[in-house]
Amino acid sequence: MTEEVQTAQYTDDNIRHLSDMEHIRTRPGMYIGRLGDGSLPEDGIYVLLKEVIDNSIDEFKMKAGDRLEIDIADNLRVSVRDYGRGIPQGKLVEAVSVLNTGGKYDSKAFKKSVGLNGVGVKAVNALSAHFEVKSYREGKVRALKFEKGILKDDQTKKTTDENGTYIYFEPDNTLFKNYAFHDEIVENMLRNYTYLNTGLTIMYNGRRIKSRNGLQDLLVDNMTTDPLYPIIHIKGEDIEIAFTHTNQYGEEYYSFVNGQHTTQGGTHQSAFKEHIAKTIKEYYDKNYEYTDIRNGIVAAIAINVEEPVFESQTKIKLGSTLMEPGGETINKYIGDFIKREVDNYLHIHKEDVADILENKIKESERERKAMAGVTKLARERAKKANLHNRKLRDCRIHFCDAKDPRKEESSIFITEGDSASGSITKSRDVNTQAVFSLRGKPLNSFGLTKKVVYENEEFNLLQSALDIEDGLDDLRYNKVIVATDADVDGMHIRLLLITFFLQFYPELIKKGHVYVLQTPLFRVRNRRSKIKSKKVIAEADAKLAGGEKKNDFITRYCYTDEERVKAIKDLGPDPEITRFKGLGEISPDEFVHFIGPDMRLEQVTLHKNDQVQKLLEYYMGKNTMERQNFIIDNLVIEEDIPEDETTDDEE
Repeated sequence: MTEEVQTAQYTDDNIRHLSDMEHIRTRPGMYIGRLGDGSLPEDGIYVLLKEVIDNSIDEFKMKAGDRLEIDIADNLRVSVRDYGRGIPQGKLVEAVSVLNTGGKYDSKAFKKSVGLNGVGVKAVNALSAHFEVKSYREGKVRALKFEKGILKDDQTKKTTDENGTYIYFEPDNTLFKNYAFHDEIVENMLRNYTYLNTGLTIMYNGRRIKSRNGLQDLLVDNMTTDPLYPIIHIKGEDIEIAFTHTNQYGEEYYSFVNGQHTTQGGTHQSAFKEHIAKTIKEYYDKNYEYTDIRNGIVAAIAINVEEPVFESQTKIKLGSTLMEPGGETINKYIGDFIKREVDNYLHIHKEDVADILENKIKESERERKAMAGVTKLARERAKKANLHNRKLRDCRIHFCDAKDPRKEESSIFITEGDSASGSITKSRDVNTQAVFSLRGKPLNSFGLTKKVVYENEEFNLLQSALDIEDGLDDLRYNKVIVATDADVDGMHIRLLLITFFLQFYPELIKKGHVYVLQTPLFRVRNRRSKIKSKKVIAEADAKLAGGEKKNDFITRYCYTDEERVKAIKDLGPDPEITRFKGLGEISPDEFVHFIGPDMRLEQVTLHKNDQVQKLLEYYMGKNTMERQNFIIDNLVIEEDIPEDETTDDEE
């Protein structure tokens, strides 16, 4: 029997033209990267905010306005007011709604700007349910109102207000599901702007943010351990650097281009790493290894480049090789600056900086040499373990192009035991999600040297799976997700893993790569026939995937007691309640709901005021009796939840 294949018609009617606003709304990922709900710094709502602020920062750089007012109401609605020159009113509509339109193509007006592609605020307009812009210039204000990129109102009036631009926007919640601006993420973004623009004052929801010492302030505010010597802070015409060393392991960098925080580095950060090590090595005129020189470094670099080229629209990695079209290379510019300025600084500050730095280098060298034999054996063990796939069930993302946008979606779940890892492995997206299985509880690594990373099989294989032995440049997964049971043992394993990262790879946490997977504590369900609320039934049916059949049961997964109580109330009389005691008890069919697009992740953060060292000493140190007394004094006995009494017939 021959199967007939019907060819789809392809006519003039298939050829469509999308307006600029329609194109942005149809393909938002091309303009702002991921959408997200605002729980992560890379989520799209922060890109929208950044695009608006960038324009105001460019005004400041042109010495037009030194203050910026930003308000976010109810974590949903944003207004930004600057006191620059104001957008030229005759082209105001085009400036906010027509792609490839802007004043930054004229390099005389905006020589070293971030927003050079004429997209920025147009994307904000298109992806907002409501968008308003006001341009104040020479006693007049022109005000426009848009809805989803469509112009709804246009008025011009006289005004006595100062020149400048006002923009208001509400991200479209049909695109950004359940979004909210998180105060901590916004404030961190704004502080970065002030570090790079000394003299700029930002008022954020009534709070004043300002920096007097640029990148030096950035390091002071972000370092979680004390510096070994005073921060070296040097400025040039188009470059600013600041660095010191601490007793922490690894390397920590903050890099910027034209005010843009390049979280994934790029050519400028690579040049800094190369030349800072080379200059220090040549200063001492000894055969020190670059890794020993940079171990423990905390550094920041900011450069201004004419017409920068980034590797994506979100501008988090610099791809440019030249300082300006036809000019000298970024590598040479940074190298010459560091060679001249840092070498001079070390000669001038021999006792209070150079001698201390050399002692740190020697200490790193001694530790590295002491680990040499252990390291070689550990690498061989890790290679064999990966070959036999004993610990790591990898994802396919690594077979894709390095610039594949899905790279940002890659993640690895660190689980305990075979049952939990088995459920996740069967439920995961094999393209982007890997699974690493722990065997028992990890070692408490607090107070130990990095030698333990290679001597302990679990840590050695985990380090190898993440590919972070030489720093984060080769990190295989964007998200490192700790997935342990929501019981005492699971919490202990979680704490041991976080201690390991804090001890040996603090930058992994500081750069926002470490998360904890939130899994439900309870499943509450009831038969449709017992549920009286039509709204509850309609909401459940709306969540069904296309073609998915309605089930006899409607189920709620609850992550807290409060959610459990509400579910019991919503789902009618005598619902079935199951208390999940471990991840292994959750079937793969159910687990797929918890590690899909809507999975709940809690990001592990590390800040200067967290007093991490004191916390680790208390909870992970040798003060056993003190901790025991604390537990006894704060013991809370939870009420038992009835076991699920569902019969096989009901299932």
